Amino acid sequence: MEETIIPVTEQKQYPQTPKHIFILSGQSNMAGRGGVHRHHWDGVVPLDSQPHASIIRLSAKLHWEPAREPLHHDIDVRKACGVGPGMSFANAVKDHLGGGGECLGLVPCAVGGTAIKEWERGQHLYDNMLKRSKESVEKTKGEIKALLWYQGESDTPSYHTAEAYKENMERLIHNVREDLGLPSLPIIQVAIASGDERYMEKVREAQLGIDLPNVICVDAKGLALKEDNLHLTTEAQVKLGHMLADAFLTHFNAPPSQSSPCSAPKTG
Repeated sequence: MEETIIPVTEQKQYPQTPKHIFILSGQSNMAGRGGVHRHHWDGVVPLDSQPHASIIRLSAKLHWEPAREPLHHDIDVRKACGVGPGMSFANAVKDHLGGGGECLGLVPCAVGGTAIKEWERGQHLYDNMLKRSKESVEKTKGEIKALLWYQGESDTPSYHTAEAYKENMERLIHNVREDLGLPSLPIIQVAIASGDERYMEKVREAQLGIDLPNVICVDAKGLALKEDNLHLTTEAQVKLGHMLADAFLTHFNAPPSQSSPCSAPKTG
């Protein structure tokens, strides 16, 4: 597989805005730890995760800019970020949205080491995700197409948190939809592949057992883990991105319409 090393550089405000928007949220495996070793990212970007002119991201400063790995470098700032599933997902779906070739926006919100209770309405993480999601459609013609959610490892050490996970996740889904005014917002969650063995299966059971309209679960079990036995490898993250893309295209992608390029921001 062809790979390149791409430095993360400061980007100015991008002149284009997206038509199709995806929220990326959860904890470290969504933020991406692929290629991170001893607190440093190796800079290797697989072919499927390369930047593309039609894929942009919302920065921590709420500016649109070209999307590139690591997508969460200015969001999940307490740890080194590497390759996650977002770019391979975006590259896999970009030609199937609308008529193809339309601008796609990613809104990274994931923060490593966070439990589901930290994403309750009124908590900083939830409020920041909501703010960023609303900003992503402000003064644009964009539409939030889905929330991609990968979280739960931090809820595996305790029976209490594992037992409460399903109720807490269903509440999160309800709150996000209500607060964004999108009652049918597609949610694609990932069933965890790692965590504390004591209650990992209980959290997975909760994730796989959620039965709500427009909620799909993609199972990460079996994907390769790094030596820490917690985080997905770079190759596994790329594969997960494709799994998320397949789920979105199978269950939520509308019939194609006439293609249009990235749109300029609305004025006035």
